[in-house]
Amino acid sequence: MLPEEKLGSIARRYRELEDMLCRPEIVGDRQQFQRLSKERSEIEPVANAWEQYAQLDRDIHDNEAALGDPELRELAEAELPELQAKKRALEDDLRLLLLPTDPADQKNVILEIRAGEGGEEAALFAADLFKMYARYAEGRGWRLEVMNLSEASAGGYKEMIALVSGRPSGDGKNGVYSQLRFEGGVHRVQRVPATETQGRIHTSTATVAVLPEAEEVDVHIDEARDLEISIAASGGPGGQGVNTTNSAVQLLHKPTGIIVKCQDERSQIKNKAKALKVLRSRLLEIEREKADAAVAAERRGMVSTGERSMKVRTYNYPQNRVTDHRIKLTLNKLDRVVNGDLGELISALQAHRQAELLRAGGLSDAAALPTGSDDD
Repeated sequence: MLPEEKLGSIARRYRELEDMLCRPEIVGDRQQFQRLSKERSEIEPVANAWEQYAQLDRDIHDNEAALGDPELRELAEAELPELQAKKRALEDDLRLLLLPTDPADQKNVILEIRAGEGGEEAALFAADLFKMYARYAEGRGWRLEVMNLSEASAGGYKEMIALVSGRPSGDGKNGVYSQLRFEGGVHRVQRVPATETQGRIHTSTATVAVLPEAEEVDVHIDEARDLEISIAASGGPGGQGVNTTNSAVQLLHKPTGIIVKCQDERSQIKNKAKALKVLRSRLLEIEREKADAAVAAERRGMVSTGERSMKVRTYNYPQNRVTDHRIKLTLNKLDRVVNGDLGELISALQAHRQAELLRAGGLSDAAALPTGSDDD
């Protein structure tokens, strides 16, 4: 059953806001006008859907009443199934619209990829993951900016940190963080390394962290008191100019012990700005994890958003198979996935989270979850 009292209250508030935004005293107060406009835009989809639902309910009632009229009975019988199907579909839409939204969903993302177990092959796998996300970002029109890169001796990356940015989506469902939030965790690869002479399959890992980009208003850092800043010559690739310039910046956040280093730019100022972005995002994630811990029992069954110790996905190259272990979903199109075709995986993870939120909120008795095999 839909929470009709809550939906009616939202619809009344929407009409009230519509009236208020036409008043001269509100229009003349820019700050208040923007605040009320934002509130109206946030509840507008729910109010409109509830209005459509109420109209459908009236149309169904009228058609049911017409069944007793010999002249209208045939027409009513023909229209009723379609109206009832539309009503059921709208009920599902309303349940989803009532789900709580994460303010971070529309944020840009700090993407961190690190080689795990497996030596040189792990570093190569980390580079493959970076290319996968870069292609996915490119396909969505996002911008990917490398903030720090540490290459391994035999190729691949020991560590890669990047900012993935895109315009906020109008529907609230396709922001950068909302799309990538479930990529955090341990990713495992099974394949024959190029250096393997006997054709044996090796297993290696890489860790992925997805952090919503924090703004200065989200996390305050007292640079004089909280930071220890070190400057050094940049290391790794980048040409003679990079390697001989004292442009690498390392930040030590003394209250937490977090260390961030950025050396991708030739400018100390730019590297420091990038390092601060990463640091703020890590600090924001710590605060988010604390908040999540307060409702851990409610979220225990949900898809993890940042458990780095959790094995989230396996990429099996010999079988062209990718398996997401959290939702037990297996796709036999690894070649397409590693080329950035992540849409099906991301949609399934989002659907799983929506189903769990529906259950937690009492909006659904039996929400359907994605199913499949959990092959290793």
